[in-house]
Amino acid sequence: MKTSPRAQSATSLPQAPREDAGSRFAKYMVMMGIRIACFIAMAVVTPYGWYTFVFAAGAIFLPYLAVIVANVGQDAEVSSAVNPERMIEAAQPAPAAAAPDAPTVIRIAETPRLEQPRDDRS
Repeated sequence: MKTSPRAQSATSLPQAPREDAGSRFAKYMVMMGIRIACFIAMAVVTPYGWYTFVFAAGAIFLPYLAVIVANVGQDAEVSSAVNPERMIEAAQPAPAAAAPDAPTVIRIAETPRLEQPRDDRS
């Protein structure tokens, strides 16, 4: 098993599937709302003229475009990885000179869980 020399950055992770589906559904519904408005405008706006054909084209072709837009997920977007260590280094002042053989220390602070997990296997 070959391991990656660099860890996956949390800032380069893709959008959560639930959020992605929600945004695609919202885009689809907006386009379908515009389609309904095209149907109503096509029937109500008189006298009929060239704009009636524009409304008809919107009512005919918007479902196809809405499905295409709704099916294009986050794969179309390319997110670039952000190195969080660089952001931390830029925000902090330069430390005093340390010994060259001093080990790198990483501190992680965790908050306690409010609810303990239940064991339902018994």
